[in-house]
Amino acid sequence: MNWDDDDIPRMKRDRNLPTVLTKAEISAILDATPNLKHRAMIATMYSGGLRVSEVTHLHYDDISRTNKTIHIRDGKSRFDRYTLLADRTLEILTEYWFKCGRPTGILFPSSWSGDYLVKDSVIQFFRKSAKRAGIQKHVSTHCLRHSFASHLFEAGCDVKYIQALLGHRDPRSTEIYLHVSNKTLPGIRSPFDEMGGE
Repeated sequence: MNWDDDDIPRMKRDRNLPTVLTKAEISAILDATPNLKHRAMIATMYSGGLRVSEVTHLHYDDISRTNKTIHIRDGKSRFDRYTLLADRTLEILTEYWFKCGRPTGILFPSSWSGDYLVKDSVIQFFRKSAKRAGIQKHVSTHCLRHSFASHLFEAGCDVKYIQALLGHRDPRSTEIYLHVSNKTLPGIRSPFDEMGGE
């Protein structure tokens, strides 16, 4: 049977604005991360707007040094995509690769099992680094993805490209960054100011 919104209205879900870190805060978190593997994972998540599940499932072959891209396979939306690999991230990844056993399969394998890392462990070490960096905001690894998108938008990147980099099928998922970006509001003048002394 078709759902009739007039007879039974759908439940309205709260949509809270995401927490966005500044570039200085992200740098402080990286500086407060002594473990090289952990630092490489944080840099990779911010560099390409990766989800924690995506960074834990990266393989060595997903990193393209030539094209400066990260290949995300079978993401949350069930399709592959390419996203950005920053030069600074590539430097950290190169250092990690040489110093941490030169992994050729899973890029960030578990030190205990050699299998994929558990997402909760990544979330825990990220929060510890944020605390050491003196970040007062309530943060999670997803803040890096939100920050990536917001910073791109502030730099003038078209929302359609951000949508593709994040792997959003629905453009409404990307439009939330219009609300948290520092670029959106400063250029808009309140109508109350237009009234002058009236």
